Amino acid sequence: MATTKTKKNTKEVVEIKERKVSSSIILGPRITEKSAIASERGAYTFNVSDGSNKIEIKKAIKALYKVTPIKVTVTKITDKVVMRRGIEGTKAGGKKAVVYLKKGDKIAFT
Repeated sequence: MATTKTKKNTKEVVEIKERKVSSSIILGPRITEKSAIASERGAYTFNVSDGSNKIEIKKAIKALYKVTPIKVTVTKITDKVVMRRGIEGTKAGGKKAVVYLKKGDKIAFT
């Protein structure tokens, strides 16, 4: 027996795949005092994977949160040298993205 996929089923499959890819690009929100103040003005900050670019981040935000970003800025965070009990170590860096939304759009973190 062959099963046929309807448009609705294929749409759901595509949406699930997009969410899976999007979750590997967007690692999570970057919650700081500065980002909380910026989110009141429509600018949300996220930790993103090192290999991602602005276009991928924009598509991932659209797939995960159902809002369309106006602008995306990306910043590389360098590794930091830290001292703990006299032992020198490094604190891992990464990449962060600031996503700007139009007035009235919001992202709710649960």
